[in-house]
Amino acid sequence: METTADLQQDQRPRGRPREFDIDAALERAIDVFSVHGYHGTSIGDLADAMQLTPGSIYKAFKDKRGILLAAFDRYRVLRSTKLKAAIAPFPLGRDKIGAALQFYAEAAHGEFGQRGCLVITTAAELAASDPVAAERVTVAHATNEAVMTDCILLGQSDGSVSTRIDAADTARALLCLLQGMRIVGKTGRNRAEMMAVADVAMRLLG
Repeated sequence: METTADLQQDQRPRGRPREFDIDAALERAIDVFSVHGYHGTSIGDLADAMQLTPGSIYKAFKDKRGILLAAFDRYRVLRSTKLKAAIAPFPLGRDKIGAALQFYAEAAHGEFGQRGCLVITTAAELAASDPVAAERVTVAHATNEAVMTDCILLGQSDGSVSTRIDAADTARALLCLLQGMRIVGKTGRNRAEMMAVADVAMRLLG
């Protein structure tokens, strides 16, 4: 005797691709790419991590590069949202910068730090050979640099940051330091070491 479930199964369109949570799948891909890099990651690795068949991956993303670009975009949304949330509670520009530095320091130690940053991984492996990937990296860096610039200018207007420093140059220096923290974090630094870096960086603000 056929059950209701059997009838529903029979009524499903044949050949319909299995639906999946694309954001959740991409977040699992982020972890794989961040740890192993683009060239060190296979479609099999991604299929296992994303909990998808290779066929489903090819249908959704075409190829490994397509997965990387989609994962990169998802990574940027997640990290930008978290950074904005980290600095939002602080009214003074100097305190916002301090919160941003601590945000990066927390991501640059322990297991999470060793996992690495997908922006840096993509820049190191593909920026010189893939114009599309290079553009994404450029936009990611420009976005973070703009956040730092805005915080410095706010600090200069509210009196918490010295007006003697150049906002654009200092923001660029902070960007280099933030990205450098993520690179050093891959080597297994501890929290105290990375927080000390954040403290030293605050001296750039005068």
